[in-house]
Amino acid sequence: MKIHEFQAKEILRSFGVAIPKGGAATTAAEAEEVARDVIAETGSETVVVKAQIHAGGRGKGHFTEDPELGGVQVVQGAAAARQMAERMIGKILVTHQTGPEGKQVGRVLIEQGINIATELYVGMVLDRAQGRVAIMASTEGGTEIEVVADRSPEKILRAVIDPRFGFTPYLARQLTYGLGLEGQTAKAATAFMGALARAYQELDFSLAEINPLVITADGEVLALDAKVNLDSNALFRHPDIAALRDETEEDPAELEGTKWGLSFIKLDGSIGCMVNGAGLAMSTMDIIKQAGGEPANFLDVGGGAKADQVAAAFKIITADPSVKGIFINIFGGIMRCDVIAEGVVAAFREVGLKVPLVVRLEGTNVKEGRQILADSGLDLVAAADMADGAKKIVELTQ
Repeated sequence: MKIHEFQAKEILRSFGVAIPKGGAATTAAEAEEVARDVIAETGSETVVVKAQIHAGGRGKGHFTEDPELGGVQVVQGAAAARQMAERMIGKILVTHQTGPEGKQVGRVLIEQGINIATELYVGMVLDRAQGRVAIMASTEGGTEIEVVADRSPEKILRAVIDPRFGFTPYLARQLTYGLGLEGQTAKAATAFMGALARAYQELDFSLAEINPLVITADGEVLALDAKVNLDSNALFRHPDIAALRDETEEDPAELEGTKWGLSFIKLDGSIGCMVNGAGLAMSTMDIIKQAGGEPANFLDVGGGAKADQVAAAFKIITADPSVKGIFINIFGGIMRCDVIAEGVVAAFREVGLKVPLVVRLEGTNVKEGRQILADSGLDLVAAADMADGAKKIVELTQ
């Protein structure tokens, strides 16, 4: 699950991670009020207005209605913060991560201006090969880590946290020394990374990225930006964190799939897929591409889905106007073929079907499932196997 920058910073602050003074606002009036509070607390008129969307590259992005305006702006005074918020809130911001359609800005983050001396990078992510959390650090702060890895891989420091010992002083010294930090600044950076590691572990992060991590002219170590993703499978342990979910930032179809307990991800193709099992779903998408088609979605109905969940999945697929055909590929094990067939028939009778449908059923209760489909009167094409089904649905859609 993704959260906004302002939410990530509040979480990190509670663990002792140093962040700039500020707050979020959903209206221009609120932005002015937050800016006044920041100015009163810091004594400086310089404030930063940052658009809040689930995408990176905001500073280099642009608004569709205001092409010269990026998503991160430095202004002077509370009145200027209000004016800038008016230009951002409710508008569409386009970045390299949003695609050309962009995302609508629902709120802004108002923060104190920082006198930056040095920009660094610190990130934490699960290294699945080692089964441990990996820490990456670099002197190339403010630059996307992928760009640094491509152009200057030697500038990326890397260490892994042994779960038996946690983030140790040894790891801290290894990283701060590699970043060229000394004295009180090194101590502050050590405390910063230790707090970030505790937050990562205790709240089940899947990603924590501070870019840039800044050293101020006064020697402070601050998270100027913060990106945090959380493991959705662990949210049951953190109901307060789950409540931070911003549904307006998510694809409506994916959100609907989540409500029904389905694993659904929207893609750019034209062939809708309904499959049971993540591995089979990935293989189905691969074989569709091999046959010359493009999958419109990843959809795993799982092993224990009921007929109403299958019907919901079918509705989600058919609601996509880009879908020109549907391939149902079921290998019945825990998930019975007759349950899938009942769900498909129920959904078809409710929403109708105006695109080709190819069905491949195999496994538990396959005879019953095929009979249900045969008796339904549905206009469908049966497939002998997965490759045959992929070939047929591509031919029918083309």
